[in-house]
Amino acid sequence: MPTVAQSSTETDWVSRFADDVIAESERRAPGKPVVVASGLSPSGPIHLGNLREVMTPHLVADEIRRRGYEVRHLISWDDYDRYRKVPAGVAGVDESWNEHIGRPLTSVPAPVGSAYPNWAEHFKAAMIEALAELGVEYDGISQTEQYTTGVYRDQVLHAMKHRGDIDAILEQYRTKKAPGKKSQKPVDEAELEAAEGSGAAAEDDGTGSTGYFPYKPYCGGCGKDLTVVSAYDDDTTELTYTCSACAFSETVRLSEFNRGKLVWKVDWPMRWAYEGVIFEPSGVDHSSPGSSFQVGGQIVEIFDGVQPIGPMYAFVGISGMAKMSSSKGGVPTPADALQIMEPQLLRWLYARRRPNQSFKIAFDQEIQRLYDEWDKLEAKVADGSVLPADAAAHARAARTAAGELPRTARPLPYRTLASVVDITAGHEDQTLRILSELDPANPVTSLDEVRPRLDRAENWITTQVPADQRTLVREEPDTELLGSLDDEARESLRLLVEGLDSHWSLDGLTTLVYGVPKVMAGLAPDAKPTPELKVAQRSFFALLYKLLVSRETGPRLPTLLLAVGADRVRKLLAA
Repeated sequence: MPTVAQSSTETDWVSRFADDVIAESERRAPGKPVVVASGLSPSGPIHLGNLREVMTPHLVADEIRRRGYEVRHLISWDDYDRYRKVPAGVAGVDESWNEHIGRPLTSVPAPVGSAYPNWAEHFKAAMIEALAELGVEYDGISQTEQYTTGVYRDQVLHAMKHRGDIDAILEQYRTKKAPGKKSQKPVDEAELEAAEGSGAAAEDDGTGSTGYFPYKPYCGGCGKDLTVVSAYDDDTTELTYTCSACAFSETVRLSEFNRGKLVWKVDWPMRWAYEGVIFEPSGVDHSSPGSSFQVGGQIVEIFDGVQPIGPMYAFVGISGMAKMSSSKGGVPTPADALQIMEPQLLRWLYARRRPNQSFKIAFDQEIQRLYDEWDKLEAKVADGSVLPADAAAHARAARTAAGELPRTARPLPYRTLASVVDITAGHEDQTLRILSELDPANPVTSLDEVRPRLDRAENWITTQVPADQRTLVREEPDTELLGSLDDEARESLRLLVEGLDSHWSLDGLTTLVYGVPKVMAGLAPDAKPTPELKVAQRSFFALLYKLLVSRETGPRLPTLLLAVGADRVRKLLAA
């Protein structure tokens, strides 16, 4: 620990939580590493809503590390949870997989064609890779390993010994009706899926016709958790259960038995106490009255622990989800997002909003605006005009306590890169030719200068933009449209073509396309726009789009003109 505690002067939410967590850790466990925690269930694709479960404590842990404290960020992989349902949209998985419902996720085969040994490892793998790319430092804990090797044996026996006390706590909530929810409503399919979480929050609490038992064995016959405990002896630890699925029954000695787990509402607070967790956020599915986080605050005391501090986090929505859900059958994952955006942008989306604020991650055209916003923020950071909270969010996105995240050496505008790869269909020589002409005074000499942003933009164009919205440049002039033009329209085209050579750069062509309507109106090329002039400009732009790409809209005209090339522009606009 640092010799002098550093207090935060920043105004962002991460610093405020870090202040609270450091103070709480010094009160509860002075001299020990600060422990923050996340939990993820690999019951299917781990989506962008679940990522908030990781990013919230990661950002706080990273701030604490920056201040010189030792921190452990635990990610509990809930891979010993039961397989609850067959998720939609997973390749090679159909209703025949219902036979595995009730088995531990690590005992379910991986989807067809997977390189991984079981269901849980298959879905953990993509998340592990994404977290590495995002710069998230953590200690992973497999709950299968913890339970099956007897790590929690003393905690299990303690819970069974105090099952009456646990039952009394749970009983306070069983007969209560939850008050009307004031929390936000999911507003799209992505948010609905994120709100559902792993399903653990809705799991039974151990109540049965034979009494209350907070431990559930996995059956020795069929491997499922459809078991009913009928007897338990505290002195001998003998436990008898019967499986309702296959009728298998046995008596085991719980002090030696490792094929089962505590029910969720007991398991979670047990882990808080066992790991000494100081900070852990919770989703809305765990935070309503009578749910696991609230009940856990009382049950944790049975294990001589204290409930962590931490916020309830809000939904993460997806813009562009409707298109994705129809093809993939599920909510996008961090790996999907990292195909179309750099890690810094994805980190920034989580860092700039307080945990209780919902936000959307763009898979549609909105991603271009988000990138513009990010680039403006970077410019403000560079020139010193950035506000403190924005500077803090930028710093958390761009680097961790371990150092700077890999970045694009020359970050050209995302929308420009997307337009270029759209028009060239990813042809590298053509792409380099166009990018080298954007700024002739400082030309791009290699595509490596603009990677990985270029690759992300290309992935977005090829995977997220519908075919009918892609840009196809005409091969031949639209003679019918050209023949129908009046003298004024023909003159505007002539002025544009005449100015191509002297304006052949991104800035130059921007001046040219906006200047032609001004000249046609008898104004200077640098005249301030008027409402009438804006109408004339829009009409001129629509004409150019129709003649070049047979639509009334398209990529920004200066980029489009550069991509098409001067000779081909002359051919297509020759009136």
